[in-house]
Amino acid sequence: MSNVKTELLNKIQDKSAVVGIVGLGYVGLPLAVEFAKAGYRTIGFDVQSQKVDFVNAGKNYIGDIVGDTLKHVVESGTLSATSDFSFIKGVDAVAIAVPTPLDKYQQPDISYVKGSTESVAKYLHRGMVIILESTTYPGTTEELLKPILEASGLKCGEDFYLAFSPERVDPGNKQYKTKNTPKVVGGVGKDGTEVAAALYRNVLEGGVYEVSSPAVAEMEKLLENTYRNINIGLANEMAIICNRMGINVWDVIDAAKTKPYGFQAFYPGPGLGGHCIPLDPFYLAWKAREFDYHTRLIETSGEINTGMPEYVVDRAMKVLNRNKTAMNGAKVLVLGVAYKSDIDDYRESPALNVIEHLIGEGADTTYYDPYIPEYRHKGVTYTGAKELTDDLLKSADIAIICTAHACFDYDRIQKLSKEVFDTRNAMKDVKDRSNIELL
Repeated sequence: MSNVKTELLNKIQDKSAVVGIVGLGYVGLPLAVEFAKAGYRTIGFDVQSQKVDFVNAGKNYIGDIVGDTLKHVVESGTLSATSDFSFIKGVDAVAIAVPTPLDKYQQPDISYVKGSTESVAKYLHRGMVIILESTTYPGTTEELLKPILEASGLKCGEDFYLAFSPERVDPGNKQYKTKNTPKVVGGVGKDGTEVAAALYRNVLEGGVYEVSSPAVAEMEKLLENTYRNINIGLANEMAIICNRMGINVWDVIDAAKTKPYGFQAFYPGPGLGGHCIPLDPFYLAWKAREFDYHTRLIETSGEINTGMPEYVVDRAMKVLNRNKTAMNGAKVLVLGVAYKSDIDDYRESPALNVIEHLIGEGADTTYYDPYIPEYRHKGVTYTGAKELTDDLLKSADIAIICTAHACFDYDRIQKLSKEVFDTRNAMKDVKDRSNIELL
């Protein structure tokens, strides 16, 4: 065992290693807090000064973190934040958790990963381990990060170690958080895997699963989310077919999930949202083209899911038509714009596209979401209703439930609304269903 590896493993084991987290978003900040709670001196790096200021003031802006916990690790001196990457000089382990969005051509935008790696490379020193957590296409760690880091003159596997460990964050999940979710780790060489795995094992309780390479770990992450994308696409297509046949798709799914093997329930909705599921399959499809392969199933499910907001508006239009009301000029109330229940995250939320289509059809559109009083979409800022008043519900020609927040009083919504189009089966327990239309 090399001296570099031995010294680094010893630092990890006795928690004298200093940990750096690049990117203080929904992945990076919870990870930084866990390292700090475990006793590692942790430094968060972010180019957004507001995030840095919030962290250093102990102010929480991520829903899955308990505010008192963040405040405690900051006040104890275990966690701090900065925009100055020169502090990497004193760091032993770095986890990069920055956004990997798609560009306007639906191709991977890895500029944040590249820029962060270049910032780290300027201050890279012997005895470090660098771990990429950002979701990306297979090959990124070895094809992009490794050459950038080795341009420093240091050699991967000898002077420093490199690995990929995909983030697994499910905002709002009450059971699984960063602390207790299993970690997959794939390093460049066995030593890279061993060092990265040792770091996570010393902090997380969910266990660490080692794989043979970064590419396996990168592909594993894409499989996780493509699996969900395709199955949700199937559920959405079933919803469309069932509607045409006059069958309740929710009853069909409830019946199917009584089978104790060979079936996992996925549910239809107004489309896909969030930071991973709508985007990750495009990473795989893009990379597959490099190998002269067209991902037909993945792209078909993507088309179905992408088309759901327009389908929702079309169905709402038919409900209005039954009451001899035109969509153009109709008062439409959208309930919920978060991409999932009980969170304040609206990234890639299908509700945003539903609202965009409604406005495009001439509807007088208002939204209410207690978690998101305002949002920005395609350069336009939208402000929601401050309260879900009786007058707001009564005045709408139709209320469309796009997000099934638990705080909504669905009996009240049904009672006061002229028509309700429920895209989430949120009103399944409401007894009077005379004005409820299901997706």
